[in-house]
Parts: sequence; C-alpha cells; structure tokens
Amino acid sequence: MARHGILIVLSGPSGTGKGTICKELLAQNENLHYSISATTRSARPGEVNGVNYWFVAPDEFRTMVEQDELLEWAEVYGNCYGTPRRWVSDMLWSGHDVVLEIDTQGAMQIKKKFPQGVFVFIIPPSLKELEDRIVKRGADSPAVIAKRLGCVQGELGFATQYDYAVVNDEVATATAKIAAIIVAEKCRMERNSDLIEAIGKRGSID
Repeated sequence: MARHGILIVLSGPSGTGKGTICKELLAQNENLHYSISATTRSARPGEVNGVNYWFVAPDEFRTMVEQDELLEWAEVYGNCYGTPRRWVSDMLWSGHDVVLEIDTQGAMQIKKKFPQGVFVFIIPPSLKELEDRIVKRGADSPAVIAKRLGCVQGELGFATQYDYAVVNDEVATATAKIAAIIVAEKCRMERNSDLIEAIGKRGSID
C-alpha cells in the first residue's frame, strides 16, 4: 500500500547549520527531496529551471499569490520567492518526503496552510558558538554579522511554535536526531489508521 510522504520544515537562526543538515539528510535518504522555490529573479550562470529554482515572471508570481498556489512567499531585495503548493503536494502524494529549509516567518505561513507538516527548530549550542560559526564562514561583513545576531532573539521567540527542537552541536548527531524524527512521524497513528482498517477488513495490508 502506497504511503503519503511527509513535509519536514527546518528553521533556525543564521549559522545554526540548517543547510549542512539538509545536505546530510538528502545524502542519507533517497526518498527525501529538497523543496524547490519559485522566484522572480533571473537565473544565474549554471542554474537550471526546475532544479535550483522555478524561474517565473513577476506577473506569473503575482497570479500564484492571488490564486493561493504558494504555501508561503516573501519579497527579498526586490525579488519574490515562494514555495509552490502543487509541487510539494504532488511529491507527498507520490510517497516522497520533502524537506524545506526556511526562516521562521515563512514556516509560520506554511503552518497555517499545511499544519500536518513536521516543524523542526534547529538551535545553536550557545550564542557564542553561533557567533563563532558566522564569523568563521567569512562570508559576511561585521555589520551584517551584527544584524544577523540581533535577529536571533526574535527567531528564538518562534521556537515554541515548532514540533521539535534539535541542538546542532555536532552535525552527525543533529542529522541522526532529525532522521529519527522522520521515522517516528511515519509511525504516528493518524498516518497509519488506514493500515489498521485494511488489516481488519482484508487480514493484510497488501
């Protein structure tokens, strides 16, 4: 009997290692797929439509918003980004799991439209460790680093809205915990009530 997939939403302050954890999860689970966002920005060299992003015209994006075709969306530096509802739904109905790495505001939008998703908040071991990680990346100016750190308390304020909290002290350990969460979620009674019904009616789940 084919099983529906589940949507895993990962959030957490910048520097907590969400992207690294996503890559590890995807490498370990061939049934897990990364959610592809739609965007109005132009494709950069090497980017492929339907692989990196769904590249759409501004008018098309506005239509998607008006017709409620996005689980969430936001405008960033003049370009719009959003999560197409149909792509996620098609993947889940075909039995594939989908992981989405997104900020807290986007996650709260998704929770309103798709509350059956599994929401995981990634927590740094400490604020000092978080700052060290951001600095070591060498990708941001001191001003940007200060801005990112200034947003941490606000992001932590959303943590209780999530289903699970995972401290990323070691990537391998944090990844294993989230993989275990996915397994546990697939065993939840509400996801398996039809199996019990099938056994009761036919004596098997085949």
